[in-house]
Amino acid sequence: MVEGQKTEQTEHLGSHGGRASSWLAVTVMLVGTVIGGFGLTAANWTIVWIGVGVFVVGGILALVFDIFTDVVIDAPRVGMRAEDHR
Repeated sequence: MVEGQKTEQTEHLGSHGGRASSWLAVTVMLVGTVIGGFGLTAANWTIVWIGVGVFVVGGILALVFDIFTDVVIDAPRVGMRAEDHR
């Protein structure tokens, strides 16, 4: 293979950034975790359950948006040794 030339295998490799919809689902789950954590530290069970509810909504969004299809498999790195990573 000529250096810099794309093959069919490497052409479909995307970035690790993911789609905006996937980030929305993760952000909603993160906000739910923060709300629930605040409720735990404030000893307010109503706020904890609101946080749990927000987290569940984020989980449902994750299922609807199918965020696991954002996984990117890197092409094997040829010619790299363990010493190169130090």
